[in-house]
Amino acid sequence: MRHARRWIHGCVGALLLSFAGLLCAAEVVKVGGAHFPPYVVKSNLQESSGLLPQLLEALNQQQSEYHFTMLPTAIVRRFGDLQRGRIDMAIFENPQWGWQGIDAEAVDMGLEDAELFVARSEALRDQHFFDELAGKRLALYRGYHYGFAQFNSDPEFLTTTFNANLGHSHDSNLLMVLRGRADIALVTRSNLYDFLERNREYARQLLISERIDQVYRHHAMIRSGAPISAERFAALLEQLRANGELARIFSPYRIAVTSAAADSSAAEYAAD
Repeated sequence: MRHARRWIHGCVGALLLSFAGLLCAAEVVKVGGAHFPPYVVKSNLQESSGLLPQLLEALNQQQSEYHFTMLPTAIVRRFGDLQRGRIDMAIFENPQWGWQGIDAEAVDMGLEDAELFVARSEALRDQHFFDELAGKRLALYRGYHYGFAQFNSDPEFLTTTFNANLGHSHDSNLLMVLRGRADIALVTRSNLYDFLERNREYARQLLISERIDQVYRHHAMIRSGAPISAERFAALLEQLRANGELARIFSPYRIAVTSAAADSSAAEYAAD
């Protein structure tokens, strides 16, 4: 009996050592997570949720070569965090969102979102309401790059040129419109329909533009010297695309899952 116990203990110990060895062998890839619903809802590690944690979980489940983990960052801080090596990768990006001049390689993720204009629905108000922004009060997200503003995210420029109120919440911007405190809010399509799913009573109270301010062609920005190469990350994404995981994660939020471009260029897209 004593020999049997020793044999069992030995087997358990060997399994634990083997598991620990697998963990040690996996390269840790640090991915920046900035509050950006529905992609990241709260970037605090204990409370974070959203599409980024789901994507990282899917990446970790499909292979053992890399372990992807999210580190909190902020929209304005993510550039410096990547340059300093605090994070290895920023996801749901575009090379034109301030990444010019930063030593990072872009990977087309084959995911598309869009920025829409939203107003309060009123009698006699139609799509022509969105034709001209001059003289209207805008509710914008601080730090974002908007097509109508030539992707200039400077707060002073936006507030003085476009009479914009800059906030840190798409939900708050939509509520400003509903309460008459702003005329138009610009909201990502994914966030808008997430908001309406959570607040169905507002569906008939909002006028959603057919006009699109910009299309998001999402990219991953991978720093030079990161544990994973752009080519390897692209290959992992292709596996998730092929097995339907990308569609499972993103399609409910009206984020289009497309084929990735042949190259990483995104010159025709610019948004934030």
